[in-house]
Amino acid sequence: MTRYTYDLHVHSCLSPCADNDNTPNNLVGMATLNNIGIMALTDHNSCKNCPAFFAAAKRYGIVPVPGMELTTAEEIHVICLFETLENAMAFDALVEKRRMLIPNRKDIFGDQLILDDEDEIIGEEENLLPNATTISIEEVPALVESLGGVCYPAHIDRPSNGIIAMLGVFPESPFFNCVELNDAENRAAYTEQYGLQEKQFIVSSDAHYLTDLREENAAVLLDDEPYSSALVRKRLLEWLRGNT
Repeated sequence: MTRYTYDLHVHSCLSPCADNDNTPNNLVGMATLNNIGIMALTDHNSCKNCPAFFAAAKRYGIVPVPGMELTTAEEIHVICLFETLENAMAFDALVEKRRMLIPNRKDIFGDQLILDDEDEIIGEEENLLPNATTISIEEVPALVESLGGVCYPAHIDRPSNGIIAMLGVFPESPFFNCVELNDAENRAAYTEQYGLQEKQFIVSSDAHYLTDLREENAAVLLDDEPYSSALVRKRLLEWLRGNT
């Protein structure tokens, strides 16, 4: 078993609320400095910077996980992670058809930059990414699982777009094995107040700036023999499902 530090909620410059310095290469470079072994890129309602992120991570020796922070119809944020880049991009295409297309006001919300593996701009998303899709919270698990992925509610301890903040409770349905906290110190209080004793807690940074990445944020033990980044992703998703 190998101990991997992780951060499974990170935004690139594709997310309008993230800094333009959050390029794929800068993110994995900062991950290296912060001793993060596994990083997931989870831009708002898009995976379009995941290909560049994968290429950059390979150069730096970071295990990349392709993902998305999906905004549901109820405006709940859900982390969606995938074992392969191909499946992540298939999910991106699915979500693209369920987005509500509102032109981005760069002067208000910020840029939405699509980069290549050298951090060169190759495109820009014209419509605002973070707003609600037409995908309900009930639909999300089946859609993600159909592509071999795992999903769980993001930052349940925050007042903006957390499942508890939006619904007032943690619902029994749909079922999520995991929940994400932004602050690990909130675990005991949320476990007791919302009956989350059976849930697996993930702690991630929700980094919108390079300085948001945290050294030794959280860690997991994974069986990675014979080693490959693909095997580490596979084992990570198994752990998130509660299958280990």
